[in-house]
Amino acid sequence: MKTVPPLFRKVLIANRGEIALRVIRACRELGISTVAVYSTADEYSLHVKLADEAVCIGPAQSKLSYLNIANILSAADITEADAIHPGYGFLSENSEFARLCSECKITFIGPSTENIRCMGEKTQARAIALKAGVPLLPGTVSAVPDLHFALQEADKIGYPVILKAAAGGGGRGIHIVHNSQQLSMSFDRVSSEAGAAFGNSAMYLEKYCENPRHVEIQVLCDKHGNQISLGERDCTIQRRHQKILEESPSSVLDSSLRHAMSKAALKLCQAVNYQNVGTVEFLLDNQDKKFYFMEMNTRIQVEHPVTEMVTGIDLIKEQIMAAAGIRLRFKQRDVQIHSHAIECRINAEDPERFAPSPGQITGLHVPGGFGVRVDSFVYDQYKVLPFYDSMIGKLIVHAPTRIEAIAKMRQALDEFVIEGIKTNIPFHKKILASKKFKDGAYDTHFLEEFLKKYE
Repeated sequence: MKTVPPLFRKVLIANRGEIALRVIRACRELGISTVAVYSTADEYSLHVKLADEAVCIGPAQSKLSYLNIANILSAADITEADAIHPGYGFLSENSEFARLCSECKITFIGPSTENIRCMGEKTQARAIALKAGVPLLPGTVSAVPDLHFALQEADKIGYPVILKAAAGGGGRGIHIVHNSQQLSMSFDRVSSEAGAAFGNSAMYLEKYCENPRHVEIQVLCDKHGNQISLGERDCTIQRRHQKILEESPSSVLDSSLRHAMSKAALKLCQAVNYQNVGTVEFLLDNQDKKFYFMEMNTRIQVEHPVTEMVTGIDLIKEQIMAAAGIRLRFKQRDVQIHSHAIECRINAEDPERFAPSPGQITGLHVPGGFGVRVDSFVYDQYKVLPFYDSMIGKLIVHAPTRIEAIAKMRQALDEFVIEGIKTNIPFHKKILASKKFKDGAYDTHFLEEFLKKYE
């Protein structure tokens, strides 16, 4: 008779906000106790109130609290937590943190240290993808050592090219150059910026894809070699490489292209014996429908709920069980994409200037109804802090078709009332009302063109 590995007794969540609440809820359903960690500024946050235990790990500044590895591991030690869930952002893709967790006999709920390391270094990830037969845009496989080499390679690739930080990610560390003069003028500056932002000044070159869609494949893998794809998310609606709205499935993929992209994503997973959840990101050329590997995110994504809604699979629970050594409960044939889901990120920001809008929420009404989900950590009279990311929640809807999902999202946004601070809800309403979005005829430049109409 097969024995099932035991789940964790107590999970510490090394994060804050809605993702901390999301993990707490999943753990509760699995019968696992939870520990919240918080900065002094987050003392009255909802994740602190709802966890079974809570430990203060430092002052408001992230580097002294949510990025303070020693304090987080100490909190795990004193509470006797046997696992740590990093959420997204902060330490979620820090291979050193994952390694130290292992050294302290604490399970890191995420991929292996080696998975994080090799996929986090973009040139190494490109080399692995190339060897695995995953399509790549023309570019350098290794870092460019100096400007002279960069100029030579850019001529071979053909302008425009992107100068990318090897340790970058999340839309940061990207600079587009259209000719050799621009490359010469920006090389040292971009390298310095990469060093300051990521602790690694190495850069590589990649051909700039002019009008792409940004499509990513969600993967789920266990420690026994089982790896499945949970379909795609279209994350094309972005501002300055930061996602704003996501949906699943993509309006531009047919079953053949979906299969090919999923197959490529799983090839990459097999090449590195990937474990736990991950997202393989691709650029899809809008003209010829060819796709190219961009990067892999070795963590749960902000936009994971749209995949959950169309597959019916709870990704956080599966992530926890995979980390505990439990085999996947699904085969690839069991994954069926039903309905359509859209997610709008709700940010505390001025929708006209895109400037953060911290302050106290003086009135709050969240939308509801069939097929409407709100993942948020704010409440009436909550004070939105200026120290962290401006995202205060996510509004997710799902419906049988894309047209119905758009209509449902527009209705839900009309019902969503947040008073006392400014939010980007009005901006989402404009996007959803636009003909180009409704027709699905857009690319990553959509918001640039869209904003010009409202300047």
